[in-house]
Amino acid sequence: MLKVEHIGIAVQSLQVSVPLFEKLLNSPCYKKEAVESEQVQTAFFQQGDTKIELLEATSPGSVIARFLEKKGEGMHHIAFEVKDIVAEMERLSAEGFTLLQPVPKRGADNKLVCFLHPKDTSGVLIELCQEMPV
Repeated sequence: MLKVEHIGIAVQSLQVSVPLFEKLLNSPCYKKEAVESEQVQTAFFQQGDTKIELLEATSPGSVIARFLEKKGEGMHHIAFEVKDIVAEMERLSAEGFTLLQPVPKRGADNKLVCFLHPKDTSGVLIELCQEMPV
């Protein structure tokens, strides 16, 4: 793993949370993006080499909506940048980690992503991400 790529935070409303994080981080939101496959709207902030991703559900049945229902707003996941997501998935699977997808899928911010089950990572949802080839 190369670095912490971003920290994902589940929020009820980007309309409320984006201005709050702009004040908190003293930095503008540089990108908003809908990820239809995950039924989520995202907003990104850059802090040094790490990004903060705010996640708002766009459907009551989405993973983020269920997370908010159970736990409320807060940290949803930590994403690590990897050089070769397929090789890293194979390595982690061989080490006994449960992958939530059998193959990488398209995520926000031009990334291929895969999540690890939090039961294997001390209760923290881990995302692997790799920049999509051009």
